[in-house]
This record gives sequence, C-alpha cells and structure tokens, in this order.
Amino acid sequence: MKFTRLLHYITPHRFTLLLVLVLLAADSVAALAQPWIAGKLASAALDGGGGNDFARIQQVLLLWLGLITVKSILSFCTSYLVGTTGEKMAARLRKRVYEHIQVLPITYFQTRRAGESLSLLSNDAMIISNFVTTTLVSMLPLLLTFFGAFYIMTRLDLQIALVAVMLLPVYYMAMKLIGLKIRPIATDWVHAWSRMISFVEENLGLLPVIKSFSREKVETQRFDSRNKELLILSKRQILVQSILAPAISFLAATGLLLLLWLGIRHVVIHEITPGELVSLLLYAMLMTRPVSGLANVYGQVQRTRGAAERLVDFFDEQPEPPESGLPALDQVKGHIRFERVSFAYPGRRPLLLDMDLEINAGETIALTGINGSGKSTLAYLLMRFIQPASGRITIDGKDISKYSLESIRHSIGLVAQHTLLLNGSVAENIAYGRFEASKEDIERAARASGAHEFIVEMPDGYDTTIGDQGIRLSGGQRQRLSLARTLLTDPPILILDEATAMFDPQGEEDFIDGCSELLEERTVILITHRPATVALANKVVKMQDSKVLPGIHF
Repeated sequence: MKFTRLLHYITPHRFTLLLVLVLLAADSVAALAQPWIAGKLASAALDGGGGNDFARIQQVLLLWLGLITVKSILSFCTSYLVGTTGEKMAARLRKRVYEHIQVLPITYFQTRRAGESLSLLSNDAMIISNFVTTTLVSMLPLLLTFFGAFYIMTRLDLQIALVAVMLLPVYYMAMKLIGLKIRPIATDWVHAWSRMISFVEENLGLLPVIKSFSREKVETQRFDSRNKELLILSKRQILVQSILAPAISFLAATGLLLLLWLGIRHVVIHEITPGELVSLLLYAMLMTRPVSGLANVYGQVQRTRGAAERLVDFFDEQPEPPESGLPALDQVKGHIRFERVSFAYPGRRPLLLDMDLEINAGETIALTGINGSGKSTLAYLLMRFIQPASGRITIDGKDISKYSLESIRHSIGLVAQHTLLLNGSVAENIAYGRFEASKEDIERAARASGAHEFIVEMPDGYDTTIGDQGIRLSGGQRQRLSLARTLLTDPPILILDEATAMFDPQGEEDFIDGCSELLEERTVILITHRPATVALANKVVKMQDSKVLPGIHF
C-alpha cells in the first residue's frame, strides 16, 4: 500500500510513540478489568443476601469507581497526546508537501491547475493525519481489547470463546464485500474535491473578467454543478460507510445472542456460575466493539488510500536538478552563449532547433519575433526554469548546468510582462529578493526604477498595502515596482520581458529615459515588439523558424 511510503513523514518521535502506546495499553487493561469486576459484583449480589455480602458489594463498587476514574484520566491523557501528535504529523506532512512544491520545475505547474496543489496541502494531508490519529492509533487498543477479552473468555469457558472466534470470518467477509464499494467512491471524491478547489481558485483570479462579462450567474451554475458532484459522491460514501458499521454490528449482536444462549445452557448444567456468565457476556461485547471498530477502520483505509496515492505520486515528481556539491557562479561579467540549443514543449514541435546566440558582456540586445517564436523561452532556459533537450548554455564560458541554481538566478534579474506581486506593503515587495535590505536601499531602487514618485503619493508611502497581485496599482506602477525589486539585487544580467507592455506612449518614453542609466555596465536582454524599446539596444536579434537570424548592430 502506498500509504506506507508516507510513514517517514508522519511517524512521531520514538518517545512520543512509546508514551502513546503505553497509555493505550493501560486504557485497554482498564477496559478489560471492568467485565471481571461486573462478574464479581453479580456473584456478590446473587450468591447471598447477608450484611457481609452487602459490604462486599460496596467494596466492589468502590473498586469499580476507582477503575472508572483511572480510565477517565487515561482517556484524557491519550486524547490530548494523540490529538497534539496528530496535528504535528499534519504540520510535518504539509511542510514536506510545500517544500516539494518549491523545488518542482515550472513545467510541472504549467500542466496542472493550482487548486490541485492546494488540495494536496489541505484536504489530502488532513485525511492522512486524521487516519493516523483517529483510525490507525485506535487499532491498538481495539486489538489489545479483542485478544485480552478472548484470552479471559478461554479461561472462563473455552467452548464459548472458540465459538466467538469462529464468527470472525463471517464479519471479515461482510467487511470485505461492503468495503469494496468504498475505495472507488473515495478516490472519485478526492478528485472531485480537487476539481472544485481548482475551479474556485481560478475564478477568484478571474473576478474582474467575470464581472466585466456579467458571468456571475453562469459561474455560479458551474460551481453548483461541481458542488453537486461532490455532494453526490459524499452521499454515496456516507451511505456505504453507514451500511458497513451497522451491518457488522448486527452480525456481532446476533453472534452475542448465540453466545448468550450457549452461556445459559452452561449455567443450567452448572459448568459456569451466573457471575461468570455476566463476565463472559461483557467480554463478548468487548470483542464485538473491536469488530465494529475494525469495520470503520476498513472504510477509512479505503478513503485514505486515494489521498495517499495522490501524495505519493506528487512526491514522485522529479524536482529541479539537485545542486549538492555544485559550485556557485560568481564574479559574473555577463557574456552569454547559446550553443546548438534545441528545445520543445511536451507534445509540440521543436521551438528551438540547434540555435546559436552570443551576447557580449555589457551589451544590450533586443529580441524580436512573432508570438510563440521562443523569445521568453530563451529567458527561461537561461534561468534554468526549463532544460534544453540538447546543446549547452554558458555564462562567461561556464556551462550553467554545472553550477548551482541559486547562484545562477541571483546573477540574473527578470522583469516579466505579467508582474507577480505579494499582498503586502510596497517596501515588502521591493525587498522580496533582499529581505534584509535597508530603507535607504529600497528607496534607492525605487528611485532608479522611477517608482519613488508615485509611492510617496500613496496614503502610507512605502508601507501602503497593494492588495492581491498589486490590484491597487496601475499596470505601469506594477511594472516599475517589479523593476525596483529586481534592481535591488543588482544583477549583472537583466532580462526585460515586454517590460513596457503596460505603459501608454508617454509612460513608455519616461520609462525608457529612466532606464538608459540602469542598462549601463549590465548585460541586458530586451524581449519586445515596441520600436521605442528596441531603440535602447545595441543589437536587434530576430527569432524565426526555430532559429536566430543574424543581428542588426547599432
């Protein structure tokens, strides 16, 4: 079962696990002692009626009260420890999922909806945690109670104990037949939940579009269809689980009546006393409780398998190339070469084929070409967001595949067309790449990008919260903020991917005038269609038919 591969992430520390096992074992012993005390009480009440018998009854009742008190304390300690341990397990598993999300290549997320990852973090991790804390852990006391009750029953009446055990295959077959329905429903439910979360996450990002096209009712109906699908699957799952436990309980109760019939016969022929019959029946009831509990465990196992399979498949996704032992790329001057580089996105024709391109240190080039010609792909290859199918890429003559990702990406600043910002303050966004930066450094970067003027006019200046994805800013303001964030890291290589796409003509002219100084002493790649931006370049390179055409120098 794939669930076992997750044990590394959810197994508690040895001391905690040992303490939980001790508490559960003690609780089971306390539970097993109660039928024995009940038998003693029945014997005291039935065997005579004198004062000594009443005093004996009082002693047994006081002993029972003490046992109940101990059991309550044990239950409290167990519940608290298991609960807190379960939360630690869930937190550890969520941390592992999030860590893996961070190291997966961008191509993984290009083929999946963001809601799938959110579902792994929330729903699937919680299913696993609940299974461990409320289901798997409860199996130990159930098993201890079962075997303890069986052992004591053999000492009281071997025949009745053996009959009780012979009923177990009947219970197991019932669990198996009914439980077969649970697993496919549980798997479908997990996928339906993921689809619904993905839909909600996508629509939250599309709210302005939804409102501009008056699609509120349509989107509500689309959500309702997914919500109904989840509800139908939930009902089916509850139906099967609701049938499972009562069916096993019915069979167990029927078996208990059979044992009662046998027990009464043995009392009549004086093989056991009435007090021992009471103890036998109570121990038989203790045996049926684990059987019913195991029925619930079986149902939960089937549900957990779906979540476990999704998590294991997720962890099997290959992260970005490991960096252990790779040296850092330092003292970068910015000489870049693409040597016979080929690349194709999965299921598509080659986008780049044996492409060669050289960019001298300190040079500003403009990459032009139609949409889909591979301009942004070059930037992604340079930053190792994606890997070439063949060929190599060098910076200052060093093959970037042989150097750490962190040092390569610290050497390259990317200002993308689609600006990604935090729902935080202006200062937090600018300092994202250098969180230890001083206020003076942040302001210097903002001035260099031309953002300082509009920032100081905002209600709280650099402490102004800009909302999700900078929704309180204009497109041009977001672009300048993104440029300030990049400039704060002072990268020797700068990539501006359609950086003026959100500007009006005057804004573009101001941006270009402000950028002239910034481009000096850096290697700059301008990905653009705009003639005004092209004017900043020393050389224009056009991409066409999977190749780079000879550059035009200025």
